[in-house]
Amino acid sequence: MNTAMLQGKTALVTGSTSGIGLGIARALAAQGANVVFNGFGDAAQIAALVKDVAAEFSVETDYSNADMSKASEIEAMMAQAQKRFGGVDILVNNAGIQHVANIEDFPAEKWDAIIAINLTSAFHTSRLALPGMKAKNWGRIINLASVHGLVGSAQKSAYVAAKHGLVGFTKVTALETAKTGVTCNAICPGWVLTPLVQKQVDDRAARDGVAVEVAKAALLAEKQPSGEFVTPEELGALAVFFCSPAADQVRGVAWNMDGGWAAQ
Repeated sequence: MNTAMLQGKTALVTGSTSGIGLGIARALAAQGANVVFNGFGDAAQIAALVKDVAAEFSVETDYSNADMSKASEIEAMMAQAQKRFGGVDILVNNAGIQHVANIEDFPAEKWDAIIAINLTSAFHTSRLALPGMKAKNWGRIINLASVHGLVGSAQKSAYVAAKHGLVGFTKVTALETAKTGVTCNAICPGWVLTPLVQKQVDDRAARDGVAVEVAKAALLAEKQPSGEFVTPEELGALAVFFCSPAADQVRGVAWNMDGGWAAQ
């Protein structure tokens, strides 16, 4: 660990057992932050992950399996962080799910689940974290909003609606905390090769009868001019910047890291 900019701080990262969330959690731990992990997966693998991150970065870690679609479980997770660490200094709202279909074919229960997990959960975590942050006059809320918080794509009505809503929620949170040491910003990634995106790649390969690598290239070519995936490590570095003193006046932004996607 080269620096300890976040020594003594506690970060809670939803959806952090893999992908973007894990990349951000590791980046924050590398700066000395204690980390509360959240997400689903194999219990033994998650236990090993939580233990390994603690050992690698000499920080304290904890884990909650709270379902982000359920307010009561979110409340229990935040209470757990309060009991273990005295609250949450850095809140990263990353949990998300996806479903792809035309609007007229979109299952209502899928719409409800996506809005609940991708948008409403950020409201619940934020409302519970803000009092403590304001009391300390320091806090960082980082919402993972996706480039789909800035632009639309066909067959992703619920996801795009949720992510646009998250960008709006970010702006309001930033305005309400503007006179304090608490900031709120959104990160809007383009394609990142997460398990969620890998499934889309695999589905595309099966649909088109092509190799997975060909499907990856085709996916990138449609939207991402760089032709390269954004990495969780790059997103983690941006999250660390948002937590730094250099970002004290970065408030309410929707910062796209998307290989040029939204520039088109």
